[in-house]
Amino acid sequence: MEFKVTEDFIPLIKLLKTLRIAESGGQAKMMVDDGIVLRNGEQEFRYRAKLVPGDVIEIPELIDQKIVII
Repeated sequence: MEFKVTEDFIPLIKLLKTLRIAESGGQAKMMVDDGIVLRNGEQEFRYRAKLVPGDVIEIPELIDQKIVII
């Protein structure tokens, strides 16, 4: 799956909410705290990590697809 950013970056929790992977900001923060969100193959623990084109987000426990930021 590809996600096109309309600005220079998108914060991680905003991406999770926009794609409806998380129902709320609180749920998105819990997902990040639990370490289930991977950014470029590494666990990402920063809620507001600035995702830029070329980043790849994975949440293996919830979705089978990778999210590629374009």
